[in-house]
Amino acid sequence: MKRQWWKEAVVYQIYPRSFRDSNGDGIGDIQGIIEKVDYLAELGIDVVWLSPVYESPNDDNGYDISHYQRIMKEFGTMEDWDELLDALHDRGIRLMMDLVVNHTSDEHPWFIESRSSRDNPYRDYYIWRDPAPDGSEPNNWVSFFSGSAWEWDETTGQYYLHLFTKKQPDLNWEREEVRQQVYDMMTWWLDRGVDGFRMDVINNISKTPGLPDASIKDPASRYQFAAEHFADGPRLFEYLEEMRDKVLRHYDTITVGETAFLPLSSAADMVDEESGYLNMVFQFEHMAVDAEPGTHAGKWETRPWKLPELKQIMTKWDKEMQGRGWNSLYFNNHDQPRQVSRFGDDQQYHQTSAKLLGTFLHTMKGTPYIYQGEELGMTNVEFPDISYYRDVEILNMYKEFTQERGHSHEDVMQRIWTTGRDNARTPVQWDASAHAGFTAGTPWIEVNPNYTSINAAAQMNDPASILSYYKKLIRLRRQEDVLVYGDYELYDPDHEELYVFTRTLGKEQVLVVLNFFAGTPVFHLPDGLNEAAAHLLLSNYDQTGASLHGRTMRPYEALVYKLA
Repeated sequence: MKRQWWKEAVVYQIYPRSFRDSNGDGIGDIQGIIEKVDYLAELGIDVVWLSPVYESPNDDNGYDISHYQRIMKEFGTMEDWDELLDALHDRGIRLMMDLVVNHTSDEHPWFIESRSSRDNPYRDYYIWRDPAPDGSEPNNWVSFFSGSAWEWDETTGQYYLHLFTKKQPDLNWEREEVRQQVYDMMTWWLDRGVDGFRMDVINNISKTPGLPDASIKDPASRYQFAAEHFADGPRLFEYLEEMRDKVLRHYDTITVGETAFLPLSSAADMVDEESGYLNMVFQFEHMAVDAEPGTHAGKWETRPWKLPELKQIMTKWDKEMQGRGWNSLYFNNHDQPRQVSRFGDDQQYHQTSAKLLGTFLHTMKGTPYIYQGEELGMTNVEFPDISYYRDVEILNMYKEFTQERGHSHEDVMQRIWTTGRDNARTPVQWDASAHAGFTAGTPWIEVNPNYTSINAAAQMNDPASILSYYKKLIRLRRQEDVLVYGDYELYDPDHEELYVFTRTLGKEQVLVVLNFFAGTPVFHLPDGLNEAAAHLLLSNYDQTGASLHGRTMRPYEALVYKLA
């Protein structure tokens, strides 16, 4: 296994709209990030992943890009961006930009030209189709955000495809000029000093030829989810190979692809160190561990998750990548609810369970990704009414579930509180002042009311805080090569409360014991492990006690021992 800087790195995701507002307009901006660069440096992270700051009408909070080489005015200027890049680089922090090239905004100049006439040179930069014989949509595909994935265009008498909102038309990657424009844009950013890309829904860029109907998964719905026709498509690897050869191989980059629905075997091929195209991918299998199987509500139908299932998924991905490629490690991001509310206990054991989850992600094999506020233990939010919410996915879902599926307001709000994306998008809680110190104005989305007790200022100088613990985790990973490159071995896969594994590199070995729940199970040291040599590296409790074998674990307790 090759040693690489991006394997040893810890990545911190910034969702700029919610990070820090410098000018009082209620919207986070680039100067706000610059104000907090020293905070990031003190935390100890190595890479910032910056969610989109490009010019955009904001139908999907920046993931609908109208110009790839301009900065959104709400966020600042290109000069601000240059200043941020320099500030990060001066502190040894690299910058990874979001690459959103499955689709653009419908206000992008390419699409404006494309929809102007059927014979425009940009027409097939996007995916246009005639209506079905009955005048309806060309196929039965549903968009990620409810409703048909097709939008009728009156001017030219055809439909265009949009897997996301109707203001996010899909690019036609079959067109060579589209691909070259994307590669030229990537090169432009890399030449400006960007250190890599997080690639949004990158495995959606190749669709099944002919765009056939999706299989019927929800008989009650007119539209069907068509992942079999847009995820892991027939030319995906061809496009990624071309991207690698024309762009990425000429730079020392970090690359991670967002790849929902990508089979494990394909993911391993994609990140193979010898023949692959990207450094790592975001897999989503563990993000479905609390999904209710066999329902038509998708992410909005959840069930209590089970630890053996999580262990099975994480271990499977580790073993498949062993000796071939590299995993990313995450439990939350801008599209997922807060991890301490989902996988921990954000009430009685808030601090302890937040530390446990951090311990897990920073001791597994792979590159850890911290989502802004995770290091503070920020939680989900229960806004009292739909009017508080801003996410297009939430708003569309609320309308569909209440008006078309017959769900009550109370039922739908409960689903949003559990799973909605705005859980992750409330402003970062910097201090206990008005609006959590995020803005001097009115925030674009309300701050979580618990900011008076959960905030950075309160944790900064508290050695027992979640923030202080994350600093220890990052330092420990930097100090112990075995936590980066060591082989992973799982013990007791069927235990319903304890997640126990070792990391081994040469003669070095680390044991990680995690009690994922509020019970008090007894831990028995697996055969073959050397308790006599055990040295405690980290714990999320102040008093750890002397025993290891036969130890009664405390709620959400996390222990990291050096065994050799």
